[in-house]
Formats: sequence, structure tokens, C-alpha cells
Amino acid sequence: MIELQQKKHATRFVLFTVFSYAVSFGIIMPVLPSLIVELEKVSLSEAAFLGGMVAAAYAVFQFLMGPLVGNLGDRFGRRPVFLFSLAGFSIDFFFMGFAQNIWWLFIGRSIAGGLGAIFGPANAAMSDISSPEDRAKSFGMVGASFGIGFVVGPALGGLLADFGTRTPFFFAAGISALVFVYGYFFFPETMSEGSRRAFSIKRANPIGAFVNLKKLKGVTGIAFIYLIWVTSTNVYPVTWPYYVQIQYQWSTKMVGISLALVGISMALIQALVIGRVVSKVGERNTAMIGLIFAMIGMLFYAFNTSGELAMGLCLFVGVQGMVMPSINAMMSRRTPKNSQGELQGFNGSLAALAALLAPLIYNTSLSYFTSPNSDLFFPGIPFLISGLVAACALIGLRMVSPVNNNDIKNSD
Repeated sequence: MIELQQKKHATRFVLFTVFSYAVSFGIIMPVLPSLIVELEKVSLSEAAFLGGMVAAAYAVFQFLMGPLVGNLGDRFGRRPVFLFSLAGFSIDFFFMGFAQNIWWLFIGRSIAGGLGAIFGPANAAMSDISSPEDRAKSFGMVGASFGIGFVVGPALGGLLADFGTRTPFFFAAGISALVFVYGYFFFPETMSEGSRRAFSIKRANPIGAFVNLKKLKGVTGIAFIYLIWVTSTNVYPVTWPYYVQIQYQWSTKMVGISLALVGISMALIQALVIGRVVSKVGERNTAMIGLIFAMIGMLFYAFNTSGELAMGLCLFVGVQGMVMPSINAMMSRRTPKNSQGELQGFNGSLAALAALLAPLIYNTSLSYFTSPNSDLFFPGIPFLISGLVAACALIGLRMVSPVNNNDIKNSD
């Protein structure tokens, strides 16, 4: 375990990095539909489909590379992985800012996906400096940082859109570059030398990581639930900017405001609520509470036609933010300390697989049911599907058994 002062520096950097990533991610969300329409001269319904394919390209490469990034973190430490990912994201945003056609977006997002998302290294670092009992709270802090960043990002993106659809991308690139510089000078390594293990190419891929983690009692079942849940909740990032413009005729600024309200809700829940709820009812029950509220919200958006009510519910969407940290903590409890990076890398691949499935399901259905080819105009179809998927995750959680931490040993 690193010293207290270093732990504080590490915690601040991890949370600040996730915050800045959320800001950068949120900045581009309100303008991405408009940029696709501008580049390809297509309708908003067609842009929803193309935007889904761009998101799928990111997910494919993240799925393939997630375990590699996690295993490199277990071998060489979290610091180099963090810095390399931050540099890659900065390049990615600059590249997309200069996009001349849709293929630039495909290439840019594929590169970013290959470098891996920031949540894998962030959760692994927080796991390094947290006790098993505190991991749900620590993962909740990571989620809260993302939520706060998601307050700032979309709102800022809506404002920056007044200066052109590409301005938010350049702003996001600058943020990632600044955080890279900050981390280079202030982020200490969180993983001790004694906790590191030899790099194995057999484990540095989704199949190899699954085979190794399958040896750990109870992990694969929860991992499957994690996959189902992330597939469900991804309905928001992949379809929301298109859905609200089609269903409620919202402007880019309104899209930004709505996402900012979701961010406020998530930040409050994960910073102030999740730790207290977990301490009272446990991780599994906390996740189930979040899932129930998520299902209610998704079904509401499936059938609601009032823009005012839709905006109001954004303040309650964050309750579902209790799910992912709780499920992540359940898996982390069942995993040895020297395999936490591998676990988070594997989770990154699961999240990427979910991010691949989500646009193929949600954006395709949204595009079809809002096109002239459909006999039924039903923009809420993605949320109806996601609500049913969330119900499957809830059923799965009911079947999870508790874990005995004394049975967990370091892996070779």
C-alpha cells in the first residue's frame, strides 16, 4: 500500500482524470448528430444509424484491447497505462475535429477504442489503494467524478456549438492534453512491486482473460450480469442526442442541458448516497435498487411525449448510478489483488462489447421506427428494449451468492 500522502495524490489525480474525461466525452455529445448531418448531408434519422456505427467502431477495438491494457497495468503499473491513454484521447479529439467525412470519425474512434477507456485504469488504481470493504465506495467516487464531469461537459458543449460543430472537439483535445501533463508530474504509481505479475499474452485478450477469471469463484456469473446491465444503460449515450431531437424537437443546447441534469443526478447519488446504502443493505441489494429505478425510467422514456416531463426525469436518472459501482465491487471482492488490473481490463472489454451491441440494437431500431419505411412512428423503442434488458440483469442479481474474502488468493 502506498503512503498516505501519495494515496491522496493518486486519488485526486484519478478522480480529476475521470472528471476531465467525462467533460471531454460530454462536450462532443450534443454536437455529434449535427456534425454527422453536416459531413454526410443526411437526415437526423439516418444520422442516428451512422452515429451508432461510429460508436460500434470504438467498441470493437476497446473490446479487443481492454484485457491487454489491463494486463500491462498488472505488469508495469497503472501510471504508464494512464498517461498513454490520456495522450491517445487527446490525439483522437484533435483528429475528429478536422474530420472531412464520416470515415475520419470511424478512424478516430477506432484509435481511441484501441487505446482503451480511462475507467479500467481508474478502477484498478482505486482498487490498489482501497480495502475490499471500501471498494464500492471508491468505485462510487469514480462514478461521481464522471457524473460531475458530465454536468459540465454537455452544458459546455451546447455553448461551444455556437462557435461551430468542431469547436467542442478541439476543446476536448486540449483538456486531455492538460490532464496528461498534470499526471506526468503528480500521479504516483499505485501498484506495489510485490503485487505485480509477469505479463502473459494468453491472458491479454478477451478470451484468455475470461478463461483465467473463470477460475475465480462467482466472477463469471456477475460478469455476465455486468454485460447485460451495461448493454441496457448504454441506451442513453448512444441514442439520447438523436432521440430527444426527434421526439421532443430539442435544440443542441437543450440536449446539453438535459445531459447536464443527468450528470448532476449521478454525481449526487454516487457521492452522497451509494456508500451509505451499501453499508446498510450490501452491494447486491444496492445494485438491485438502482436497477428497479432504471427500469422505471426507461419505460417512462419509451412512451412519454412531453418534453417538460422528460427534462424533469433527468434529475432522477442518476439513481441507476448505484448499479455499476456495486456490481464492480462484487467482482473485485472475488478477485486477487494482483489480478485487479486484469479484472478491470476484462470489464473494459465487457463494457466495449455492450457498447458494440447497444448501437446495433438501439440506434438501428430508432432509425427504422422514425424513418418513412416504418408503419409505426415510435422513437421510444430503444428505451422499451433497454428496460427489458435491465429486467434480465435484475433477475440475474437475485441468483448471486455471497463471497468469502478469506478464500481469495493471489494468482500466478
